[in-house]
Amino acid sequence: MNALTLPDIASQASHHAQRLDWVGMGGIALPVLLADQRINARASAGVSLDDASARGIHMSRLYLALHALEAQPLTPAVLQQLLNNFLHSHEGLSQEASVTLNGDALLSRPALVSPLSGWKSYPFEVRARQDSWGFHVELQVQVAYSSTCPCSAALARQLIQQQFAHDFANQPLSHEQVLAWLGSPQGIVATPHSQRSYATLQVRLHADSTALPLVELIDAAEQALGTAVQTAVKRADEQAFALANGQNLMFCEDAARRLHSALREQPAFSAFHLRVVHAESLHAHDAVAVSRWNWSPA
Repeated sequence: MNALTLPDIASQASHHAQRLDWVGMGGIALPVLLADQRINARASAGVSLDDASARGIHMSRLYLALHALEAQPLTPAVLQQLLNNFLHSHEGLSQEASVTLNGDALLSRPALVSPLSGWKSYPFEVRARQDSWGFHVELQVQVAYSSTCPCSAALARQLIQQQFAHDFANQPLSHEQVLAWLGSPQGIVATPHSQRSYATLQVRLHADSTALPLVELIDAAEQALGTAVQTAVKRADEQAFALANGQNLMFCEDAARRLHSALREQPAFSAFHLRVVHAESLHAHDAVAVSRWNWSPA
């Protein structure tokens, strides 16, 4: 059979005429260039099927159009051109197009004090959509950090005070004796609990944005929190991390408010939605807080 006569079943009329909001593919393996590195990403690409009588779309056209992302850095302009290609290849069938890309960005992060450094993985997602409201790009990233409970810290301090009063009731003390007691296991009888925590930040870019500020978003979040998890460390770094935790006591509500303020200062974002999760070490459940600004589903 000649290739020109191969049957095209998707072009046949549907037996059940109905417009579909989205038709496409998910889990497409695709290398992309983002944050100055090549990332093994997964893509979901699709269009609306506005011609209710059409049986299906041309999925291979979407798949082939995605190849344009392999050789150039990922930017809003590149994503918009991709979606325009989706719609051009489905002229008469579709009026809306979208693509979602997710993967893990690897960033080298320095230790707090020593000259060491190591790699951290940041799960991210980029979502772009072209519809009757225009072109939209959203960027999402997850940041891991440490959170020390303020209540636990206060309770630990109280126990230390009680132990001090017990050990030195009505005794005159020298400076050296107090220092020795503070440095002994008998002195610091309680420590506050802390836990690995996660912030998921979802931001919407302004329509005139020219870049995907992934690293800038991560940096703003980690600076606001003050206790980003570390990679390679020496004892001096571990001590500096303990100090950072002690100076940044926070409930999940505190973390959410810090991040909200930090994101409001970023001029590239027109809206955002954030969620923080403190994986409690005291409780068997998580503590969660959510905050949003100017946010509504695109």
